[in-house]
Order: sequence, then structure tokens, then C-alpha cells
Amino acid sequence: MKALAAGIGVVLLSPILLAGAGMMLASSAEAVQSSSSFSNCLTDIDSDKVAEQVTKILDGASGRDVDIEGLDLPAEQVPNAATIVAAGLSLDVPKKGQIIALATAMQESRLRNLGYGDRDSLGLFQQRPSQGWGRAQQIRDPTYASEQFYKHLLKVDGWQQMTVTQAAQAVQKSGLPDAYAQWENLATALQAAIVKTFPGAGDATDDKDEKPSTSTTGCAPGQDGSGFGRIPEGSVPKGYSIPKDADPKARKAIEWAMHQLGTLYQWGGSCTNAHGPDPMGRCDCSSLMQQAYAHAGITLTRTTYTQVNEGKAVSPAHLKPGDLIFSRGTAARPEHVGMYMGEGLVIEAPRTTKPVRITPIKDWDILAVRRVL
Repeated sequence: MKALAAGIGVVLLSPILLAGAGMMLASSAEAVQSSSSFSNCLTDIDSDKVAEQVTKILDGASGRDVDIEGLDLPAEQVPNAATIVAAGLSLDVPKKGQIIALATAMQESRLRNLGYGDRDSLGLFQQRPSQGWGRAQQIRDPTYASEQFYKHLLKVDGWQQMTVTQAAQAVQKSGLPDAYAQWENLATALQAAIVKTFPGAGDATDDKDEKPSTSTTGCAPGQDGSGFGRIPEGSVPKGYSIPKDADPKARKAIEWAMHQLGTLYQWGGSCTNAHGPDPMGRCDCSSLMQQAYAHAGITLTRTTYTQVNEGKAVSPAHLKPGDLIFSRGTAARPEHVGMYMGEGLVIEAPRTTKPVRITPIKDWDILAVRRVL
């Protein structure tokens, strides 16, 4: 498998990429600009259609008769995507890591091996020689650039529990940290289509223990809470309203919790009189959840350690308003809980000296989700 990435890179760089080299320099600046300004959320990707079109390209078809939503130059972009996947396979990177790499390259270069970019940025991932990514000639080698991205990703502690945006940003340290998630669905479809073209590779990258992305739709901004910008502690973000399709009991719980916004956290507090003079009447994270649902007619136990066993487990990819989200500690014994409000937002009582507040879900490393309705 180690020879796979290098072999794929050589094959794919010729003749397709070399044939397009003449037009690449002329449109590089346009590609960079479009990568940073792209705002369409690709949420309705037809994976079967993507697989069909990817196969055509990898079988040698020209890009004239190929249509993949989100790729304007598939004859150039698909081979580069294949190189990224091949490099991931050669390094035994799990499927999620390959998806993160593809989404990153989509945002940084629109999957094009650019000859320049911001300052001395180059290549698929816009890596910079001045920042230690390698020599310019090395970075322009898609296989080398892909391997370097993966090696940096694998050094990020807990990257597999992060969202695509969080993991990509941990590597890239971009000035547009929330932009990567918009490519998640397309990257997922590309990875699935490409990996099938490598005999036996699909089984090797079936991540049975991999946790799903905590992104609710693969689209930022908005769906991961980033669209609301900075949220002052204790306030409701401008433009937020409880989703109309929220369960009525979840709506009641969210509304009650919102009335506690701005009240100070109290470890061990009962949350029975958060606005009163007695500190022990204030809320900690689990008592906020307990009392919010009590006012909706649902009985919950008192602590995060027990609430994580309430109701039923739910994938972070399928959150609904009212779901309990757990973080810190471990999935079996989490140390913190908040309530999903919809629109990529979570209400929580965070910690000592902090008030009950609303935070974007992108700031959460989700260990477990429970639906108690």
C-alpha cells in the first residue's frame, strides 16, 4: 500500500494535469478567490451520481461530459482527490481523516495544484515553505503535500472526535476557520467513490469505531452556530428562534432554560431559583437540564454521570432541539452536559464564575448525545 500513493500520483499527474497546465496559471487566482467566497451549502449530494462521474474521470474520460456539483474542473480536481485518498490509504489514515483532507483541499485550492496563493502558499493545501511544510517543489507534488497534511493531522490530539472544521483548522490555522465544513458532504461522497476504485481499500478504511462528525449538516456557517458570530455571555443570539418543528416538550424545556441565561453557575446548585439570593438555588450543568425538563413534565436524574444513560442514544449527525449533549471526561462518564437548541446552538451552565449561556456547537467536542423525549 505504501507504493500506492506515489504510483497514483505519477499516473494522475500525466496526462490530465500536464495537459491542463497551460490554463492553470491563468485561472489560479480565480480559483483561490472562489474557494474563499463559496457560500453554497452542498447538502443534497447524490453519492451514486458522484461515484458514476468519478469513475468516468478515473477511466480517462474528459471533463466535458462530466458533471459533479461543486467541481467546476472535474478532469483536474478528481485526479487530485484520488491522490489525496491514495496518500491516506498508504499511511493507514481512517476514512474520516481522508474526508477531512479532501474538505480542506476543496476549501484551500478547490482541489487544484496551484502555483501560488496567499504569500508563499502553494499546492493543494496551500502549504507554505516559510512555515516548514517543505520546499516549493515538494509542496507542488500532490502526493507529498497530501502526506504532509496527514502527518500533521495525526499529531492533533483527539482529531477523530472533532468536526471536520475543527480538525482541518487545527492543521491549517486558517483565517477562515469555519469554512471547511461546507465541503464535508462532497468530500464524503468523493472519498466513498474513489476508495472503491482501489481493490481491497474499502475494507481497510471501514472505521467501525469512528464517531460521526458533530456537524449537523456539513454546512457552515449557521448550522454549526458560527453564523451568529460572537455571542455575548448570557444573551440570545440575534436572529435565533426555537425551530418550528421542535417537539413541544423540548420547546418548553428550551424556553425555561433560556430564562436562566445570565445567572451564575453554582456547582451542586439545584437550579430551583437561579435568580434568587441563595447561591445553592443557582444552576450547574446537570441541574439546568433536570429543571428545564421538569418544567416540561419530564423527569431526569441529577448528574451528568446518570443523565448520559437517560432516554436513547442519538448520532451527533442527527441532532434535534432538546437533545442532551455531553462533553469532557469520557463517553461513559462525561463531566459536562448542555441542551441542543437547534440552529447549531447549545445552552449550558458552563463552570464556576461563568453564567448560563448559549454557545455554538462547533465549540463542543461531543462524547455522547441522548434524546429524552
